[in-house]
Amino acid sequence: MAIELASMVERHGTSAALAAGGAVIGMLFGFFAQRSRFCLRAAVIEFWRGQFGEKLSIWLLAFSTALVGVQALILAGSLDVGSARQIANRGSLSGALVGGLLFGAGMIMTRGCASRLLVLSANGNLRALLSGLVFAVTAQAALSGSLSPLRGAISGWWTVEGGASRDLLALVGMDHRAGLAFGLVWMAVAVFFSLRSGNRPWMWVGGIGAGLAVALAWWFTYAVSQSSFDLVQIQGLTFSGPSAEWLMRVLASPAPPFGFDAGMLPGVFVGSFIGALVGREFKVEGFKDGYSMARYIAGAMAMGFGSMLAGGCAVGAGMTGGAIFALTAWLTLLGMWAGAGLVERWLAEPVQTARPSTQQAPVVTPVAP
Repeated sequence: MAIELASMVERHGTSAALAAGGAVIGMLFGFFAQRSRFCLRAAVIEFWRGQFGEKLSIWLLAFSTALVGVQALILAGSLDVGSARQIANRGSLSGALVGGLLFGAGMIMTRGCASRLLVLSANGNLRALLSGLVFAVTAQAALSGSLSPLRGAISGWWTVEGGASRDLLALVGMDHRAGLAFGLVWMAVAVFFSLRSGNRPWMWVGGIGAGLAVALAWWFTYAVSQSSFDLVQIQGLTFSGPSAEWLMRVLASPAPPFGFDAGMLPGVFVGSFIGALVGREFKVEGFKDGYSMARYIAGAMAMGFGSMLAGGCAVGAGMTGGAIFALTAWLTLLGMWAGAGLVERWLAEPVQTARPSTQQAPVVTPVAP
């Protein structure tokens, strides 16, 4: 495999190889995520309601599969994440917590995280399409636009040095064997809940496939970095940075250079579209009223700013960063679960309980003719 990859890089160039690999891996993720209904928002709602059903089990399957896959690759010597930005670069703990809270709140309001919005857009959901566009604009504004100073200020409240200080395994004095064991425990929990909730075959296959796509992204970009003479940043799946990049690719000239993200985002869209056709689930949907539209837009803005503040979305920080035990990623994931739970409870409609009437019905005396 390494020989074929090196030949591909030499023949077509590093950028083309990365974009092609991103497209293939993105298609796999999009297809499996669509078929399994993979969604952090739905998992969080089930968790906070104490239901522990199908949606939570699917997310746990995907997360644990990514965790086990990445740690197994590291132990096998096929992956080294020491140079990954989630570990090597200086990070922000305040950004992770505040960004996670904002992202979690936003995904409840838009009924999906960044990856879910892209998947639903390919299924004909116009609400998700508009929310995704607002998400991308806000993410770009937070990255290098009008919201960048605010992002920088919040990020500077509480920072942490790169290296061992951002490596959760190193902080607790454990190695990657412990990380693999931890992932296997999570996988056992996921299997338990999946069996209890009676998941259909596609739910199992889709959840595991989405998690494997996360691990595959880490491996592929690392393998290209080892086969290329160019400097290649190893990375996994994420949707905030690529969304902002594609926005500038459409609006600005010259466009950003092609790479893994440039192929991944359209790949997810195509994969989800194929999944919708396979399941006969393509359906054009819009907004019901003005209130719901305003809520979706506000939620997308919260997610866009939160993702750039936290350094990733539900997949980018939660699964991709969580799989390599990046400290800030786990804090972001914690913030997402907390923020989503609070807003879901706030937006939940109160249950109306019928009460028996204390008044007797008036007695009508018939009038004799």
